[in-house]
Amino acid sequence: MCGLAGIYRRDGGPIQAEQLLAMTRMVRHRGPDDEGFVFINTINGQIQPCYGEETIEPIKYQTPSFNNRISANLAFGFRRLAIIDLSPTGHQPMSNGDGSLWIVYNGEIYNYLELRQELQGLGYIFRTNSDTEVILNAYAQWDTDCLQKFNGMWAFALWDNRRRRLFCARDRFGIKPFFYFCDGHRIIFASEIKQFLPLELQLDLNLKMIYRSLRLNSFLIYSDETFFNQIKILPHSHYLIVNQNNFEIRRYYNLPIAKFENSPLSFQDAQDYYREIFTDAVRLRMRSDVEVGSALSGGLDSSAIVCTAVKFTNQPFQTFTAYYTEEPRYDERRFVELVAQQTGALPHFVSPKPEEMIADFERMTWHNDYPIVGSSFISQYYVMKLVRQHGVTVLLDGQGSDEITAGYNHAFYRYYADLISRGEFKCLLKELPRYLKHNPKGNLFTKAAKITLSLLFRESTLYQQEARRALPNPLSYAFAESEIFQNIMDLPTSRLSNFLYNLMMSTSIQTLLHFEDRNSMAFSIESRVPFLDYRLVEFAFSLPSQYKISGNWSKYIHREALRSIVPPAIIERRDKVNFAAPGEKYWLRRELQPVLADVLHSEKFLRRSIYNHKVITTMYKRFLTGEERLSPLIWRIFALEEWLRVFND
Repeated sequence: MCGLAGIYRRDGGPIQAEQLLAMTRMVRHRGPDDEGFVFINTINGQIQPCYGEETIEPIKYQTPSFNNRISANLAFGFRRLAIIDLSPTGHQPMSNGDGSLWIVYNGEIYNYLELRQELQGLGYIFRTNSDTEVILNAYAQWDTDCLQKFNGMWAFALWDNRRRRLFCARDRFGIKPFFYFCDGHRIIFASEIKQFLPLELQLDLNLKMIYRSLRLNSFLIYSDETFFNQIKILPHSHYLIVNQNNFEIRRYYNLPIAKFENSPLSFQDAQDYYREIFTDAVRLRMRSDVEVGSALSGGLDSSAIVCTAVKFTNQPFQTFTAYYTEEPRYDERRFVELVAQQTGALPHFVSPKPEEMIADFERMTWHNDYPIVGSSFISQYYVMKLVRQHGVTVLLDGQGSDEITAGYNHAFYRYYADLISRGEFKCLLKELPRYLKHNPKGNLFTKAAKITLSLLFRESTLYQQEARRALPNPLSYAFAESEIFQNIMDLPTSRLSNFLYNLMMSTSIQTLLHFEDRNSMAFSIESRVPFLDYRLVEFAFSLPSQYKISGNWSKYIHREALRSIVPPAIIERRDKVNFAAPGEKYWLRRELQPVLADVLHSEKFLRRSIYNHKVITTMYKRFLTGEERLSPLIWRIFALEEWLRVFND
């Protein structure tokens, strides 16, 4: 897990080496173990690797030092967090045997041992034990189709000196980040947005993106947009190819829509296969030359990971949990202890305090590159800090399960609408009463109304309606809902599969993965997410809807497949709150209220033209008198203002 940077002058002009150095140093937290550089003249093919002040000693004896006089129009910079092959041979930028390929790479290819063996059978010779070299040789063998071979997470830039082209790619689901700036004659790329700031580029705010993120907070990461118009994200499932004359982005992967819900497996066989793939996904993600631990919330997903991971280690397995005492649902220590008793894991706990959050909020915002749209992500930040304090470098986490097995409440509405549209009234009359009676989220009228809306409207329209019904607009401008949700797909599938597809490929998981990456890398930790093994994702989407929702149970296949692994009390839980934290409900009205008041009455805030100050003042007064539904939006305004001060002022 690492940080990368690069500058490519397509017009052949020389790059400024000090800019590359500034970009690389900006993400030292992503890779404190080593740094490296390579300068390439793409016109004559001359290549010069060099070392920096923090490059490991063995490499310094092999290459010249970094200097500003190197003539090149392409350069890579790299910061390394050593996970696989801790030796100097894992140093990056890395080249293949004949020096015709050079790469900087952030991520892990979990099936690298199997691919290495396959490539050796094809005649390739390996000089290292790293997965980085596997990527180089896989590209040499299969060209861009090498991406289809990888099981893992990745963002990399690879220079092909024979073809004189730059090949950059990002993993299937966007676990690892890749940002770029392109102005025609140059392309600049990086792992984090902050790396562009030292370059003094002409950047302006993406007002549509800011509006979108305030309307629905699961849209913090969307398509190729960022909060700056000129900085783009390479979309997940895509690669780009750049040479002197062309700049082209292509999609190489999509979920196999034609196979959705067509699995012929019985429910019992589906359970067995689900458990088999999940177990193998965890096994692969235990491959590491440094210690692996796990986040543990006390819920089903993280508990299943821990209960499985302990089978693949011979040392005590450390887990890390945040808890709060404001109310019982924020304190899951009793469930964590159940997992510890069953597995022998060593649990560690942290209880973040509002005073800490106030002191650290600017730093958190800087690390995350975006406004911290919910206090749950603050919990994640302090969990990662705890992990670092206990010397663990690789962490397993449970992102993705809700998106593939229907863990969100909105999934029920689509599921019951599907039953009605297919005329499956016997099943509907059996299951719907249990959901209406036992599911605690929403009253009877609200549930019935949302099922009806799901029956009447397409998925894209449902998103637009939700945005229209959202809280008041605190900005001085607005966009039409149809304009800000163009990437919501209306697929020829069931409503439930369509909903889950958008969660995976457009909305929810992208924002969650962003914070997963930034909060972990803030403390030089590699976070791995077994539920996003593409084999498990594709299998889950192939299963019938009835395998995912049954009565008032969501994630049904998930629960039943893991019943023999996870403590029964966790399998049967109904009170789990996703990423629960008390920031919006408690802290804003207590410890954070003076800070919030200072922000909302500050000269900086009042002078910003993007805000509708009259609307915000009215909302704030209603919030102070107890209107709880306004708390999430008040928090998002507070977070946006902090981001503007850190990244824009």
